[in-house]
Amino acid sequence: MAQAQCPACARLQQPRLLCAQCGAPLGVELDYFTALELPRRPLIDETALQRTYHDFGRRLHPDRFVNQSAALRSASLRATALLTRAVRTLRDPVSRGLYWLELHGEKLAADNKQVPAELVELIFAIQEELGELRAATGEDLASLSRVTQGRRDEINQALAQELAALERNFQRWGENHEQAAGPTTEPEMMAELKTILSRIAYLRSLLRDIERALGEEV
Repeated sequence: MAQAQCPACARLQQPRLLCAQCGAPLGVELDYFTALELPRRPLIDETALQRTYHDFGRRLHPDRFVNQSAALRSASLRATALLTRAVRTLRDPVSRGLYWLELHGEKLAADNKQVPAELVELIFAIQEELGELRAATGEDLASLSRVTQGRRDEINQALAQELAALERNFQRWGENHEQAAGPTTEPEMMAELKTILSRIAYLRSLLRDIERALGEEV
């Protein structure tokens, strides 16, 4: 990786958010784990993430550089934007999982065109029920609304299970890293990650359809 030059003290160094010598923002592009000085693993310490965010946010804030050079002001703005993107992505497990795929040259979309087999029957049944709900009136509407509310609870429970599975997948990446040659291979973990994220995407889409049909805010 090419070295970065500090816009304040001109020191050449490994790219990072802040200059190792004077603490000025470097304004270079970094992957989100490097930017936040976190281990490059999908399982993160959320407390450390928030602590790092507040610390860097204070030191990078553009207000600190209003009277500095144009280069330093620009570096502050770029570094602050990077910090915001990094924290927004990594603090959410699903967006973190998608970003982990991206870092490994993978994309969920390439394998997300077909409904997961285990969800086909559920999705078909719920879409049929939602069609009946939209056409119903009177007592039928009240009855079908109760059924649909039960479906919403069912989907929320399924989502909670998938998020727990996502956390376990993240844990395995860390365990394999620590053991150098873990019990699960990286391709297996990557395939599992894609499957979990695909199921979450379809369940969330189904939940939005249910909430719209019930006339609730998405």
